[in-house]
Amino acid sequence: MPEDAPISELGPQKVMDAAAKLRKLSLEVKKVIVGQDMMLERMLVALLARGHILIEGVPGLAKTLAIKTTADALGTSFKRIQFTPDLVPADLVGTRIYNPKKAEFEVELGPVFANLILADEINRAPAKVQSALLEAMQERQVTLGHETYKLPYPFLVLATQNPIESEGTYFLPEAQLDRFMFKVVIDYPAFYEEMTVVERVSTKFDQVDVQLTADELRELQGMVDKIHVHQAVTEYAVKLARASREPGEAGLNHLKPYIAFGASPRASVNLILAAKALALLRGREYILPDDVKDLAPEVLRHRIMLSYDALADDVKLETVVAELIAAVRTPQVHLGDPHRDFRAPPKSQAQA
Repeated sequence: MPEDAPISELGPQKVMDAAAKLRKLSLEVKKVIVGQDMMLERMLVALLARGHILIEGVPGLAKTLAIKTTADALGTSFKRIQFTPDLVPADLVGTRIYNPKKAEFEVELGPVFANLILADEINRAPAKVQSALLEAMQERQVTLGHETYKLPYPFLVLATQNPIESEGTYFLPEAQLDRFMFKVVIDYPAFYEEMTVVERVSTKFDQVDVQLTADELRELQGMVDKIHVHQAVTEYAVKLARASREPGEAGLNHLKPYIAFGASPRASVNLILAAKALALLRGREYILPDDVKDLAPEVLRHRIMLSYDALADDVKLETVVAELIAAVRTPQVHLGDPHRDFRAPPKSQAQA
């Protein structure tokens, strides 16, 4: 491909305008949310890439407020579903109710029919509820009886887990975990961030204005689809996922006894899809290896299952993920020409 070939159908000005819109949306959300920049960025990336997010953190870290504020800034509907052990699928997706006056069944749609869904403490619900949510997440539809109902657009599930409680909780099925684009782990705010939180709560939150409509979001998602991906970056994403299955390929034979199951090919796909969205957010027409590397912890951590050997030797999942990412060499793709792979020296240097 010649060096002056267009990167994609997108132009630099169009991409910069899109990034400016997304920055305005992010700043609007930050009028209410203090800190948690990484979580907010991943939420925007998931919206652009049509993914879902699993967030793990102790109570009180503004997980609910973050997604509700984002929904307000998008002018979209928001529903919070509190998952409990006695929840049944009908409480989530809806059910058919018999109307004796009409002598027929009518459909009552459930709270999952909203644009942004907060599945609070998702690991407290039994398998049948998880199965119902799985269809909504993957197929973006719900089946009631013999009828199928499409979910509204856009549709994002943000699920939360509480890491400090285990009583009355269920392990999430691996198939469902794999459907989440990211697993984001958030921690307590810094001192001055917490000071700001207290000040805002003790006065009044600023009014959040709509910054992006559903139609504009659809247009941005279409732009994400056109972001250029260099083959070297795709290879990098695949190598990261493969390293979790075959750590010996990355020179990490000592990790093999500690990994029971590695990331599925869905990890490779999500690394690229999410990196394309992150590139648009950062004002570029193409993705760089650093985009993939930045997102790798959130894409990989919930797709790797450690063995009993890891538990016995006190090997932490975050340590394994960090070692895998560090071991896979990052390719060099030139900023000025994203088509050109600089793993080999330029012709002038090679000839010299």
